[in-house]
Amino acid sequence: MKKTYKIEVDCAACAAKMEDAAKKTAGVKDATVAFMPQKMKVEFDEGADVASVMAEVLKNCKKVESDCEIFLS
Repeated sequence: MKKTYKIEVDCAACAAKMEDAAKKTAGVKDATVAFMPQKMKVEFDEGADVASVMAEVLKNCKKVESDCEIFLS
C-alpha cells in the first residue's frame, strides 16, 4: 500500500534527512520526500498498521529535523 502525505520542511537537505529517517522505520518498505511540492510518499510493508507506522515515522523524522511536520489527516 502507498500513501502520500503533505509535509512541511524548510530545506532540501532537511527533506533528505526526513526521507532517510522514514526509510529506517519498521513497517516502511520505501519512502520518498519531495522538497519542492512538500510531499512524502510512503510505501508500507504488507499488513502494516498504517496509522501506527506513520506515528513512528513522524517521531523518527522529528529526531533528525525537529521543526518538520507531516500532516497525517
